[in-house]
This record gives sequence, C-alpha cells and structure tokens, in this order.
Amino acid sequence: MSTSAGPPDVGSDDKLDRGVLKVAGVVVLGAIMSILDVTVVSVALPTFQSEFNATYATVAWTHTAYTLALAAVIPITGWAADRFGTKRLYLTSLVLFVLGSVLCAFAWDIGPLIGARVLQGLGGGMLMPLGMTIMTRAAGPERIGRVMAVLGVPMLLGPIAGPILGGWLIDVASWHWIFLINLPIGIFAFIAASRVLPKDQPQPSETFDFVGMALLSPGLALFLFGVSSIPEEGTVQAARVLVPAALGLVLVVSFVFHALRKRNPLIDLHLFLNRNLTVAVITMTLFIVAFMGAGLLFPSYFMQVREESTLMAGLLMAPQGIGAMITMPIAGRLTDKTGPGKLVLTGIVLIAVGMGTFTQLAADTSYVLLLGSLFVMGLGMGMTMMPIMTAALASLTHAEVARGSTLMNIVQQAGGSIGTATMSVILTNQILNNQAATAYNGVVQGVVPADQVPPEVLAAGQSGLAEAFGSTFTVAVVLVALCLIPALFLPRSKKALQTDTHGQEGDEDGDAAQAPPIVMH
Repeated sequence: MSTSAGPPDVGSDDKLDRGVLKVAGVVVLGAIMSILDVTVVSVALPTFQSEFNATYATVAWTHTAYTLALAAVIPITGWAADRFGTKRLYLTSLVLFVLGSVLCAFAWDIGPLIGARVLQGLGGGMLMPLGMTIMTRAAGPERIGRVMAVLGVPMLLGPIAGPILGGWLIDVASWHWIFLINLPIGIFAFIAASRVLPKDQPQPSETFDFVGMALLSPGLALFLFGVSSIPEEGTVQAARVLVPAALGLVLVVSFVFHALRKRNPLIDLHLFLNRNLTVAVITMTLFIVAFMGAGLLFPSYFMQVREESTLMAGLLMAPQGIGAMITMPIAGRLTDKTGPGKLVLTGIVLIAVGMGTFTQLAADTSYVLLLGSLFVMGLGMGMTMMPIMTAALASLTHAEVARGSTLMNIVQQAGGSIGTATMSVILTNQILNNQAATAYNGVVQGVVPADQVPPEVLAAGQSGLAEAFGSTFTVAVVLVALCLIPALFLPRSKKALQTDTHGQEGDEDGDAAQAPPIVMH
C-alpha cells in the first residue's frame, strides 16, 4: 500500500505539533473548496435560469451533476491512494477541481456548465476522503480525535457559509465569481500541498477491481439520482425516482456479494468486522440523514416564512456555526482521552433539545429563541459528527485508514442525499395539505401575484406554512433521537476506542499504525 511518511513523532506527543498543523491547513483548504461548492451554487440557481433562459429542473442539474460525480469517484479513492500515493492523488484532485471551476466560470450555456460541474465534482469528491487519510496518518491514532475536530470545521460550516458567500459574490460581482474564487485558493492550496505534504513512497499494487467499480460507482450515482429526484417529482412512485433508484440499489447489492467473495475488493467490507467502525457507520448514517435534512429546512423557513434574503438567511444560521466552533476542539481533545461515547450521547441530546424549538414554529416566533436554539444545536453538533468519525477510524490499522475514510465518505454522501430528499418531500406534502399555505408559498416563489390573494388568506397561509415547517422538524427530531440507540454502543474509554473486533489492543494498533507500508486492497 502506498503511504506517506509520517512525522517523526507520530502519536508520541499529546498535542498537534507544528508539522501536523501545517498538513491540517492544507487539507482544510481543499475540504472547504469541495464542500462550499455543494451549497454555494444553490443560491445561484435563479440567476442561471435567467442567464441561460432555462427551466428550474434544468439548472438544478448544476447541483445534481456535482453531487453525483462526488458519489461516483469516492469509491475508487481508497484504491487510488494505495496505488499512486496520497500526496500525488491529492494534487491531481486539486488540479481537476480548479480546472472544472474555471471551465464553469467561462461556460456559455447551461450544458457546458453542467459538464464542467461533473469535472469539478470528480476532483472535489476525492479531496475529503484523501484529507482524512492524510491527517489520520500524520497525527497517529493517539491524536485522531483532534484531527477529526480540525476536519469538522469545513463540514459543519460549509452549509452555512456557502449561501452567504454565494449570495455576496452574485450581489457584488457576478455568478462567474462563485467559481473563479476557487482559482487563487486552489493555486495556493496546490503550492502549499506540494511543499507541506510528506513525499509518497510508491509500492507495488494489486490489480484494480474493475468489476467492483462497474457495480459500485454507477450504482451509487443511479441510486442518489433517483433519491434526489423525489422533491421535484413530489412522490417516490414516479418512474424517474423508482427506475434509477432500484437499478442503483441492485448494483450496490451486487457489489456487496462481489466484495465479500473477492480477496481485494474496491471497498473492503471486511472492515465491518471491526465493531467500532460498524457502530459508528450506523450512528453516522442516522445522524447525517437527520442533520442534512434539517440543514435544508432552517434557511428555507427564514426565506419562505419570514421573507428574509438568501444572504440574511445564511447570516441567521451563524449561531449554529459559532456553537460548533466552541465545542469541536474541546470534543476533539476529550475524545482522544475518554473515547467518543459520552460526548456523542451528550451532543445528540443537545441537538434534539435545540431542534425541539423548531417543532413549534409560528409565523412570528422570536428570533432570540430561534437563534439561541441554533446555538445549542451547534454546541451539540461540535460534540457529535467528528467524534463519530474518530470512533470509526481510530481502531483501524495504518493499512486500513484509506479504505475506512472512503467508506465513511460514501455513508455521508448517501445519507445526505436521502435526508435532503426525505425532508423536502415531507415539507412539500405538509404544504399541499394546507390550501392557505399552498397559496402563500406560491406568492413567496413568485408563481401567484400577491395582489390576487386576499390579506386574510396571506396571513393564514403564512401561519400554515410555519406549521408545515414545524411538522417536518418533528420528523427530524425523531431521527436525531433514534441516533441515541447506536450511540449507546460507541466506545466510552480510550482503551475501547483503540480495540478492534479481533481483540487487538491500542498498542498493537498503534504499532500497526507506524509500521512500514504494506500492500492492501
């Protein structure tokens, strides 16, 4: 397995040394670009409609194509990191991402823009799992909690900062700059990565699992395309939803059977023999579905019910990010010392309490109460997502880290798409079941002229729309609460965190983490 040489004191110091912090800075730059571009484009969709004279369904592909490309390329990242080395692959990913960004900025029609977004997604999809692999190897198993805390910053702040940045750039410049801004950042990240990241040591590699790639990558893309089509179609029973989702699911299931029989599959499913990773995957799946789904609802409530601008809606989400930034570094240190179990349980409770306020939404709910609740949720999020990642990766050997981080990123991508689609459909149905809310929503979206709707109907519709959001948040709270069940089985001590299913204690894993590179696929 091709690996990067770690710093001399890997795992020997309790703090993140200067070398590891430099690596972290490079990795976070790439992660921020990749994650921001998932959300920053969402605010530009109306601009694309008028600029290219296209329908909303067509311009929505600028978002869908990017996420599908992310999903398609993530499965091969583990093998490619083994084969070519993490540094070399990371630099290549940066080039693809920046090249795709520049092509997006100079697109002359919606078709070329969608195509450039695919190229951008192919590069962006590898940045996050590669970043996790690089950081985990650089810091060693003793400090993985703090490493995950560093990587958690772009993951939690991306959905908040994306709409703010996108709205601001479109207002002060043009839509081209939501892509062009990646050029100077990408060039700086490339230079920094080429200097800071440790040199690769290429090793002989096993044959690439072409059958696995032919099953898993298109399977994930088809499944997520079907799921992502649910909000637009308004029902799970639509052919555009069922056909690709069912075909994708068949391909993914076929990959599972293939991977269990093959000695060196694209994704090593034998990692699930590791109890900590299995529990973490289940917890992460439920959490991401609830978190990403609810993340869509917050700004939508501010814009649709309270009639705030996109920029203001993003700013109103800031307390959530502030809360996460307060607890995330603390949780990272405590995870390394005490294990993630207690922290995750506490974080989930805080999220459920904070989100509970939103189940009682009205058209005039106090902003003080809402922003305070978002802050409490942020405190919980800082104690939840990255400690779960730590539980998944801390007990893996050096040879398993690339495959483990790839697996967790697949879980995040799939869970995020399912959560977004689920909450969108629930909210849509809640609105359709209330005639006044439907009328008011039509006015907000510009479909129905405001002067054609009586004032009393508008007032009732605004209240009805708020109630629809409240009912949808109730589902999100239930999903968050369900996370408590698998979280109870997360390791609650340092020793348990570094013990795998085969009874290998932390020392053994620690030795493995610092052992010479070996071939594993």
